[in-house]
Amino acid sequence: MLLLSAIGILFIYSAQAFIGGGQWKSQIAWCFIGFSVYCGVSVTNYSVFMKYSHWIWVIAFVMLLAVVIPHSPVAVSRYGATRWLNLGFYTFQPVEIAKLACIVIGASILTRSEVGDIKDSLQVLAKMALAIFVPFLLILAQPDLGSAMVIPFFVFAQLYASNLSKRFFTTAILLFAALVGAILIDNHNYVKFLDENGLNPNDVDGQYQATSWFPLKDYQRNRILTFVNPGKVDPRGTGWNREQSIISVASGGLFGKGVKQGSQAQLGYLPRSVAHNDFIFSVLAEEAGFIGSAVVISLFGILLGNSLRIAGQAKDRFGTLLTLGVVALFSVHIFVNIAMTIGLMPITGLPLPFLSHGGTFMVSCCILLGLVQSVYRYRKEF
Repeated sequence: MLLLSAIGILFIYSAQAFIGGGQWKSQIAWCFIGFSVYCGVSVTNYSVFMKYSHWIWVIAFVMLLAVVIPHSPVAVSRYGATRWLNLGFYTFQPVEIAKLACIVIGASILTRSEVGDIKDSLQVLAKMALAIFVPFLLILAQPDLGSAMVIPFFVFAQLYASNLSKRFFTTAILLFAALVGAILIDNHNYVKFLDENGLNPNDVDGQYQATSWFPLKDYQRNRILTFVNPGKVDPRGTGWNREQSIISVASGGLFGKGVKQGSQAQLGYLPRSVAHNDFIFSVLAEEAGFIGSAVVISLFGILLGNSLRIAGQAKDRFGTLLTLGVVALFSVHIFVNIAMTIGLMPITGLPLPFLSHGGTFMVSCCILLGLVQSVYRYRKEF
């Protein structure tokens, strides 16, 4: 955690060196706050979170509701989305609290319930569906598709570890395949709409989403289109970040160009609004090369591998499910963020743990790993 955070601060500084941005200073402050919270959570018996899991969920629900309510006085909109709460002295994203709440409430429900075949587990599945689906919908309403799609992965990890019937997962996989098929059909219809109306993807401005049967915003369709059909998208519009990110990663070579020497970020080809947060891995890859990238990925591997080991050592079911939920969440964030920087996934806006700039996300990551540390600390009764 310390090494990843230090690397993050270094490359946030490098990404903004050309314009003298000061986000690296605020990142240092958030690291201190985050590690302080980590220490506090790690010495607290994690069973307390099971006791108050419902209250944690209620707090997250109220925060998400405050964001999506029309004309909410505390909601803040940026870049066409309303995802922030204004506390007066700071704005933060309640979605990070919601992820924590979903992990905790999921582990709590599955620990308190008997899980067997699907018929015997309908009641617990209904509870899980209600507890997870409500915040999932509120996150989609912001809209924040990337964060919403993280939730099913750690929920299914917890369900799988609870020995739920394999038929449930077979059905879930088929439904997921159907969802992907529906997205592809919608994307085909979107391209057809563009062609018939002689429109550029960057000029649609909500025209297609007003008539579409599929609940996606047009800018989200453009991100998917950038991935599945990059030749259709204006490379200086929707596809710009993707193309410049790939160039950044590829041009780093084996050892990189050196800190503050990466032309893509320094000259603004990789937009400065995203270089220090969502695309921090692109800056790292260009300036530290393949070796630097491999070191960072290895550190993440150690972090996740050690967390899995702790899940196996937990003294109870709640500790195991809690830790597995954290591992699944981190795994999705790491995979999707790095994959989107090299063109293997659509651009979703998921930050990279400990490296991307962002106070709420940094503190959230520290809380989650503090829980994992607590599971290890209290693996035996004292």
